[in-house]
Amino acid sequence: MTELRRIPSSAATPAAAAPALVIPSPAAGVVAPKVGFVSLGCPKALVDSEQILTQLRAEGYQTAKSYDGADLVIVNTCGFIDAAVQESLDAIGEALAENGKVIVTGCLGAKKDADGQDIITKVHPKVLAVTGPHAVTEVMASVHEHLPKPHDPFVDLVPDHGVKLTPKHYAYLKISEGCNHRCSFCIIPSMRGDLVSRPIHEVLQEAENLFKAGVKELLIISQDTSAYGVDVKFRLGFWNGRPVKTHMTQLTEELGKMARQYDAWVRMHYVYPYPHVDQVIPLMGDGHVLPYLDIPMQHAHPDVLKRMKRPASGEKNLDRILAWRKMNPDLTIRSTFIAGFPGETEEEFEYLLDFLREAQIDRLGCFAYSPVEGATANLLDNPVPEAVREERRARVMLLQEEISLKRMQAKVGKTMRVIVDEVGAREAIGRTAADAPEIDGVVHIKRALVPGKAKPVLGQFIDVVVTRADAHDLWATVA
Repeated sequence: MTELRRIPSSAATPAAAAPALVIPSPAAGVVAPKVGFVSLGCPKALVDSEQILTQLRAEGYQTAKSYDGADLVIVNTCGFIDAAVQESLDAIGEALAENGKVIVTGCLGAKKDADGQDIITKVHPKVLAVTGPHAVTEVMASVHEHLPKPHDPFVDLVPDHGVKLTPKHYAYLKISEGCNHRCSFCIIPSMRGDLVSRPIHEVLQEAENLFKAGVKELLIISQDTSAYGVDVKFRLGFWNGRPVKTHMTQLTEELGKMARQYDAWVRMHYVYPYPHVDQVIPLMGDGHVLPYLDIPMQHAHPDVLKRMKRPASGEKNLDRILAWRKMNPDLTIRSTFIAGFPGETEEEFEYLLDFLREAQIDRLGCFAYSPVEGATANLLDNPVPEAVREERRARVMLLQEEISLKRMQAKVGKTMRVIVDEVGAREAIGRTAADAPEIDGVVHIKRALVPGKAKPVLGQFIDVVVTRADAHDLWATVA
């Protein structure tokens, strides 16, 4: 019979072990979180415990010598025989009673009862997380979720928000990878795989780190933002002790609350027009979750969309856009379209133009269809000649120029909030809520040459009065 041993946290690094890691002392004011550790089972379990403790130490966590001195307790279990199962369950119960915050790992974590239920959560439903054996990464993910380590600028080599290539005042936050759609013109799923959503606590933690680092505009990206959480069946996660679903609506709501605390913006990109997006529009009314949706529609005619294998129809898209604008008249919609897709007839193309006239898309990009190696659309019948593809693209952009000019000129005379991207001697460049960086227009802000008037600062929000507009950009003076 395998001998069971409990190793108290005070003995987590015995004298006979390898030399302890030398961890620099935290900076003044930085309190290292303390983790209690209970290890049960055979030498293989002991090695698992050592690996977890090593990772904890490497990340700056400290071990606690008692339950009441710990911020959290990890119990590494054994499940080999009935006696081992009972001892493990007793140890978990003791840790819950004495501390209350318990993460469970080890062999018992992988064991089910006769009905297929998880043994640990059946007996102790209040545990924070359960993993099987050899799960250092999973255990550390749970530790990070329930006991984040404060960033120490004097010890940590990398800032807690990571290394960014964007200007300091805005950043991109990717919430998922891959895509479940199989659009016939796209090869992204073959390269990146199916949808994999990041845990919601991880996304929110990164968002908070970015806001704390001075980011004033957070751009949410993925291959399909509306599908966030579909792959994990909208699993319930936790943030600041509160349950939050892994779902686009709940994520947007939490990001909006966070942005309000830091007086920042949140901008949503790559949003498919699924019905639940209707729930997001009301969250765009306070100036933090921006009334802006980047929706890659690609076309409007039902038959073309069917050949594209797109997940929505043109009629539903139009109805939804009109409904959204009733909910929020300030909503800006950006989209992309493809002209000259294989099989596109002149009638289908004219249908697209009619759609654009009615939908009044604010920001639009159009591409002439171009075959991509590996895309199934290459096999479709009746390819459109290149000259026709280009001519149709030009017609879309000519129409859009008219639509955009009209919508932009409606802003003349209005006072608008902008974020400053550049500051020159006589002019600053900024963007409104309707302008995403790099892809949309800008606001040319004439600096008032008034003694004592403060110079705009990069990343600052200022109010401006719009004096002129073209189809792409605005000109304004400081309000």
